[in-house]
Amino acid sequence: MKNSSDFAILDHLMEGCQIIDFDFRYLYVNEMAAKHGEKSKEELLGRTMMEVYPGIEKTSMFSVLRKCLVKRKPAELENEFTYEDGSTAWFLLKMEPVPEGLFILSIDITLRKRAEIDLQEQLRRLEAFREIDLAIINITNLELVLKTILEKVRSTLSMDAVDVLLLNPDSNVLEFASGCGFRTKNIKKTQIRVGQGHGGRAALEQKTVVTPDLTQPREPFLRESLIKGEDFIFYCATPLIMKGNLVGVLEVFRRTQFNPNKNWLDFLETIASQASIAIESSRLFHSLHRSKMELMLAYDMTLEGWSKALDLRDKETEGHTKRVTEMTVRLARRAGILENELVHIRRGAVLHDIGKMGVPDAILLKPGKLKDDEWDIMRKHPVFAYEWLYPIEYLRPALAIPYSHHEKWDGTGYPLGLKGEQIPLPARLFAVVDVWDALSSDRPYRPAWPREKVIQYILEQAGTHFDPQAVEWFLQILNEK
Repeated sequence: MKNSSDFAILDHLMEGCQIIDFDFRYLYVNEMAAKHGEKSKEELLGRTMMEVYPGIEKTSMFSVLRKCLVKRKPAELENEFTYEDGSTAWFLLKMEPVPEGLFILSIDITLRKRAEIDLQEQLRRLEAFREIDLAIINITNLELVLKTILEKVRSTLSMDAVDVLLLNPDSNVLEFASGCGFRTKNIKKTQIRVGQGHGGRAALEQKTVVTPDLTQPREPFLRESLIKGEDFIFYCATPLIMKGNLVGVLEVFRRTQFNPNKNWLDFLETIASQASIAIESSRLFHSLHRSKMELMLAYDMTLEGWSKALDLRDKETEGHTKRVTEMTVRLARRAGILENELVHIRRGAVLHDIGKMGVPDAILLKPGKLKDDEWDIMRKHPVFAYEWLYPIEYLRPALAIPYSHHEKWDGTGYPLGLKGEQIPLPARLFAVVDVWDALSSDRPYRPAWPREKVIQYILEQAGTHFDPQAVEWFLQILNEK
């Protein structure tokens, strides 16, 4: 790496390049590496990592660097880097020993990692919805239902304490009903009139009230004596509304500073809606079935929202998911799949490419031909889908399509190389529909094929790519149309 021409090449790379010596001192840094660290080259060169970034020696990333320098073996890891202002970014680091010490290549993967993290967070919240739904269905005792909801709110939203105040319609007073995470029992004495204080205002105005710092509130917190010793800083209250009527207020507290974003507030308000349903259903148990169906519809709409987000990310397939879902359900009926199983077929079709959220934009949106190593990453998207969806119990019956729709009848597909009837029937059906829609649609790199050409191709692939019986059923449906 001592050749000046080598450095000239590195200077113009879009990836960060740096060389450190055995004392972790910067010997070379290109512009992109300096940009990744939000430092100038002058601030880095000749100084050690520990001097430039105090405390970096305590990180797991630094441990990998030290190991590479000592054992003289290459390494690779994904690292979250925290800047001085508290913001973070993700980088793929590839480390290679060189005579001077260690060469480090850094690639910014922040967008991909944030997409993965956002998806995982949505999955976690969806699972919380599901568990709350099960509590509403299986538990008629209001106290137990509220306990389940509050524990989920506290853990999912990373709060320290949560409570529910229920409206006493006779006195128009909000009274403590259930809570968790409080150090004392004083909160149980809560009785506030609608319109008074932070919680009363949320009830009166029927909107969420956020107080970032209870130590410096814009208005006095009327229950200061009740939260004495709790050391709360952040407070938020959202009303519980059922069919336009006030049911109560859901309150959350945190002992450290916190600035909620829109997604966080949306989740809190959605949980509040479910809590309202739970409260009302304990009073009006005969309406439980209807409430459950509304929640299930909300789940499926969430899944469709994920799919639409992926369609927008991968512009080549815009509208693709909606079309293949409708056709796959129709084909499943032709194949004799029972009506009560079609919901899993529909969910599987909607989520068939959800694993592509884990594929970097540079690969997913690449206009040209993918390299072998890029194809290796692309072919992992069914595995990503399986790993993300399997922990959610109610989505497991829908996994066949996201996980197996790239398997082929002759065993040459991926990710498992399944053959013939080893491939789940829903995946075999979907494979035909997926290819039909892809070839029948315009793409940036080619126009749509004529109908007869697509049919001829599918017939040719029967027995190799496709299940011959699935092809026969599919062509029957085309003829009916």
